[in-house]
Amino acid sequence: MQHRNITNTTVDVTELGFGASVIGNLYRVTPVQDAAAAIEAAWDSGIRYFDTAPHYGLGLSERRLGAALRDRPRKQYVVSSKVGRLLVPNERPRGVDSEGFVVRDDLRRRWDFSRDGVLRSIDATLERTGLDRLDIVYLHDPDDHWQQAADEAMPALADLRDQGVIGAIGAGMNQSAMLARFLRETAADVVMLAGRYTLLDQSALDDVLPAAREHGKTVVAVGVFNSGLLSEDRPRAGMKYDYKDAPPELVARALAIAEVCERHGTTLPAAAIAFPFSHPSIISVTLGMRNQEQVRRNVELHGRHVPEVLWDDLRTQGLIRPDVPTRSSAENTPGETEGVRVVSDGQGH
Repeated sequence: MQHRNITNTTVDVTELGFGASVIGNLYRVTPVQDAAAAIEAAWDSGIRYFDTAPHYGLGLSERRLGAALRDRPRKQYVVSSKVGRLLVPNERPRGVDSEGFVVRDDLRRRWDFSRDGVLRSIDATLERTGLDRLDIVYLHDPDDHWQQAADEAMPALADLRDQGVIGAIGAGMNQSAMLARFLRETAADVVMLAGRYTLLDQSALDDVLPAAREHGKTVVAVGVFNSGLLSEDRPRAGMKYDYKDAPPELVARALAIAEVCERHGTTLPAAAIAFPFSHPSIISVTLGMRNQEQVRRNVELHGRHVPEVLWDDLRTQGLIRPDVPTRSSAENTPGETEGVRVVSDGQGH
């Protein structure tokens, strides 16, 4: 598993990352033994980048991830978590969380992008994970909190980075326009881009990806299956797109892309994982993995050959944007990516 560097930092992440939201019981219960087996399978497959957040299961994801990694060599893996949602006692619990996680709601989330909120959130994450440090810290979904996030939270993270307490800082969101602002206007090193540079949505080409190239910064892509529509070889009605039932026209477009993939000897989900690497600023694709079977499938898909001519055919047929970079323009041959130091020494940080 290849490692790539977050530009201008000491942090290296694997090209495939482990997204820990689902082991926080996203949408349904993930048994503790399945979560532990998923992390072990990821480790055995060479994955050394693990992403979590307080939001995921009201801390359950952080606790499970920390427990699974605690006895492994700390220098060999990278953990990112997030700030912006403080977990506080819930004065009016109803029994189960109301934000998609199947956990008790003894805690609730409170938005807080103040400097004090950032420091308190990081301390709480370290306590839940049992880790001695976080390698990357993202501002989590600051859509409605730009001013406080930019004026207070990001400078607080920058201070911690400059002191060597954390290795890299950034923001993670489902939109790309504000992420571009973080890259252009703040001290962010990296952003986590959810769902906006995929086979079905290349809107990040209008803002965050040019900003990353202009300022020599990097991007981690998540949500590359667009909530499921790109996750199977043959898309069908009833599958999800951006957390909702996919409209018929998108199902038809995904199926057309799948047919082109088949003609080139690959599959839609393999192409969905490979596609973000068409842009030189994207250094990692992070996928949610609930059990060891999902880990093994994702690793196998990541390892499949996806021919460059596939992107040419998709452009020609109008199935992806014509300005999606080519391999030559992106310079994304391993070891030659502009602004990205590729390493393979097995070390995560």
